Amino acid sequence: MAADRDALITGIGLISSLGEGPDATWAAVNAAGGFQPVLEKTRFAPWPVHPMVKLEWERQIPRREQRQMEPWQRIGVYAAGLALDAAGVKGNAALLERMDMIVAAGGGERDYAADEGIMAAVRNAPDPGALLNERLLSDLRPTLFLAQLSNLLAGNISLVHGVVGSSRTFMGEEAAGTDAVRTACARIAAGQGDLFLVGGSYNAERPDVLLIYAAGGTLRQGPFVPVWERQAAGGGMVLGSVGCFLVIESRAHAAARGAAPIARIAGILTGRCRRQPGEATQVATGQVAALQPALEKTGAAVISGATGAAPATAEEAAFLRDLGLPVRAAATALGHSMESAFPASIALAAMAVANGRLFHPLDATEAPMDAGLRQMLVTSWGLWRGEAAALVERA
Repeated sequence: MAADRDALITGIGLISSLGEGPDATWAAVNAAGGFQPVLEKTRFAPWPVHPMVKLEWERQIPRREQRQMEPWQRIGVYAAGLALDAAGVKGNAALLERMDMIVAAGGGERDYAADEGIMAAVRNAPDPGALLNERLLSDLRPTLFLAQLSNLLAGNISLVHGVVGSSRTFMGEEAAGTDAVRTACARIAAGQGDLFLVGGSYNAERPDVLLIYAAGGTLRQGPFVPVWERQAAGGGMVLGSVGCFLVIESRAHAAARGAAPIARIAGILTGRCRRQPGEATQVATGQVAALQPALEKTGAAVISGATGAAPATAEEAAFLRDLGLPVRAAATALGHSMESAFPASIALAAMAVANGRLFHPLDATEAPMDAGLRQMLVTSWGLWRGEAAALVERA
């Protein structure tokens, strides 16, 4: 691929329990006294959650626009605004009108009052099916069903920030985030675009999503422990509210407008399997082998998107041990954030290579790294499906 089609990260918008923006996140994961996660332990007990930091929403979203946005949309629109600011394209109509957008988002916030009303009425209804059809016809939102449509996030980013190029929304938990980044990089390499806004948002502070994952036995209950240490206690995710958007553009485009790159996405592969024992390892092995020619023997480390849930996390931990590189589990710091997890891991990797060093270990099992850092291998094994690997390096 010609160097002028390199995919460069020129803007990062990241908000989470650790704060607003890359600087706040970098400071938190490099705290002098050791990393301390920010947790909400009582509101959703027995399930701990990494809550969103308190934000002044008006800094990125006019008050009049906030009224029709639930938290997941505000999180995403805010993070997108930060990314545009960081890349120096905020308010530049000439750039925004040809900026393409790829968003990873799940089903939006549900209408709890409608849900509760329907469930209460169905219990004693002589014909539950007829009642359900009747209530769905009368209780549906204008957005067509009882949860907000996923593509409302992209629509609101367009309305608030003026990003009016092509727009795509991917659904599918972690794999949506990996394919959003992969698609942007592929389109840049193919000359099908020069400037992209890519990312997602996740609101973990929702009783309905906690209920879904708790019913599946995939949430961590009780006191918080880091991702790698959870396996001894049966595993489990600790969800986190995260918004992350990246401005990704071709090297030629960035140079033409004088934008300083943060990092380069040198390669990215995505895949999936049925998750029979060893299948995810086989997929990941092929991905790392494809990236291996560009991966340096020194000056490299790994950011893992391991969810914490068993058995996938245990299998990924074994796979990563065989690589022999220092590893950091992003979910220990941010919580697991489904669609936005991979963009957030890419953001952490970009910060690290830009600073030329890996941040401190997040738990006692993670090895320190004293050598200078030039590359980060970013992995993502979804809770249920989806494996991805990307190589992020100095630009």
